Amino acid sequence: MLSPLSHPGSDQSPQKLKIACIQFEPNFGEVEHNVTRSIDLIEQAAGYGARLIVLPELCSTGYIFQSREETLALSERVPEGPTTNAWVEAARRLQVTIVAGLVERGGNCLYNSAVIIDPSGVLGVYRKLHLWADEKLYFEPGDRGLPVFDTLVGRISVVICYDGWFPEMFRLSACQGAEIVCVPTNWVPMPEQPAGHPIMANILHMAAAHSNSIVIACTDRVGIERGQRFLGDSVIINRSGWPVAGPCSESEEKILIGEVDMDPRCEPSWNSVNHPLTDRRTDVYGENLGADIQINLAKLEAEQ
Repeated sequence: MLSPLSHPGSDQSPQKLKIACIQFEPNFGEVEHNVTRSIDLIEQAAGYGARLIVLPELCSTGYIFQSREETLALSERVPEGPTTNAWVEAARRLQVTIVAGLVERGGNCLYNSAVIIDPSGVLGVYRKLHLWADEKLYFEPGDRGLPVFDTLVGRISVVICYDGWFPEMFRLSACQGAEIVCVPTNWVPMPEQPAGHPIMANILHMAAAHSNSIVIACTDRVGIERGQRFLGDSVIINRSGWPVAGPCSESEEKILIGEVDMDPRCEPSWNSVNHPLTDRRTDVYGENLGADIQINLAKLEAEQ
């Protein structure tokens, strides 16, 4: 059993939400083992009071694929695939909301995806929009825009790993009413990272939370897979842009527990007159950054 790493001082207010980021090491290609392991950790997180649980990118399969054929062999359809079904059963039994990464097969296409699940079942899927490095050899870029999902714990959007390097993702999420952005990720070392400083991913996501007044929950994996090291550093960030839990160490599996205030009356404002969303100059740049077509597509799909 993993001990929780959490921020002290919870008052258990009804407006508080406990989020768990489950940082663990999948075994490449061992889907049954990885899913069983993830459910054990989900059960532990629920036992610590978490109502929203975020797992890493591609956590059912591992990440370092070496061929399109290998990727296809480990892919599943959503919602009927066995991995999704196992997570649905866990969400229903434990009364939690789960966001978790897997290889999705859609027609003849493969996607680096995350499923969004609550006790009612699969709410939807997010397909990674920005593909990193060799991902471009094995996956198609996401084709469903940036949807926002209504869940029991709030309005959630999802970005996956490299998506987080694009500030448009967080601004569009906020413009569409997202309260929480879940980030399943497999962060790797970036060039020229100086020792003793926060990793670039943590800096970017703290800035995004601050600039958009949204909660961001990032779950990375740990370990070394086929020679690739992963950073860990999972973190839960409040609407002011400050971590409420984490970052974690890259050397250990950990259930990171953080508590955030979801009361809209407590939304941060920088002073009596300024707010990062209401101060936008939409007379100079489009309110939705020119993404109205994708937003309308996402709304239509959500209604179907």
